[in-house]
Amino acid sequence: MAQLTCREAVAAAIAQEMRRDPSVVFLGEDIGAAGGVFKTTVGLFEEFGPDRVRDTPISEQAIIGAAMGAAMTGLRPIAELMFSDFFAVCWDLVANEIAKSRYMTNGQVSFPLVIRSANGGGARFGAQHSQAIENWAMMIPGLKVVAPSNPADIVGLLAASIRDPDPVVFFEQKSLYGTRGEVPDGEHVDALGTAKVLREGGDAAIVALAAMVPRAVAAAERLAAEGISCTVIDVRSLVPLDTRTILSAVSETGRLFTVEENPRLCGWGAEIASIAGEECFYDLDGPIVRITTPHIPLPSADNLEDLALPSVERIADTVRASMG
Repeated sequence: MAQLTCREAVAAAIAQEMRRDPSVVFLGEDIGAAGGVFKTTVGLFEEFGPDRVRDTPISEQAIIGAAMGAAMTGLRPIAELMFSDFFAVCWDLVANEIAKSRYMTNGQVSFPLVIRSANGGGARFGAQHSQAIENWAMMIPGLKVVAPSNPADIVGLLAASIRDPDPVVFFEQKSLYGTRGEVPDGEHVDALGTAKVLREGGDAAIVALAAMVPRAVAAAERLAAEGISCTVIDVRSLVPLDTRTILSAVSETGRLFTVEENPRLCGWGAEIASIAGEECFYDLDGPIVRITTPHIPLPSADNLEDLALPSVERIADTVRASMG
């Protein structure tokens, strides 16, 4: 096992797939000699050269348009958008062209591409550079949506995304880049659409994503010391969504809590709550509870950003209060 940070895991996954498949190309702002603005692409330019690792102008439309064209002509592009907030600049290409063209051509044109982006808050970048937008992508038919929480999952799920025949939006929570964890040696490929049970308990199921996963685990450990035993599930993939794992935990515990970084209105947890309400209604012992960021632009001030994002304390307090 190698010990890698999340930022090192990104580069390791891309290098693994570029060595394996010469059709994989990579484009984005400052990804070449600079090694990426978040240092997630260090070493790739030196190993694969300017033909396969291409620095682009500061134009999200150009980056995504070029990736779309490359995918249509037989390459497997990885496109990086520096901040996920900037999906808004090129949303027409993502939502109306890339997501729909395979369907509209009856499969004559395919789009095996990955759009990577630094997502979410916790790094004090302010309202225009800190949004968690996984629910934006989740609602568009034709896109797969992945958001890992640790280095091993970054390598395995990014490799799976690059090999997938469909377009994948891959969110990397920027406040996790410095966290470290074990990654299997050799080629590592995971499966999209699979959640992971990180902790098992009989009293409640806590479902979390990306940066909220370690916070949910820490909250569950606090609650365990008080006699409240929680199952913690890392969703990992929103589309496809592993409903079987989630609903099984809801049925076994009778309680469901979602921990979401995205603003409350129309967050991904609302969809999971809806599915659980339909499928597990008679197994529930209490209302489904969503723990979210308020429906506000995320502040840049340290204390206000920390207050807005779900914390270990807020998760534990909410579960404790709901359990009586």
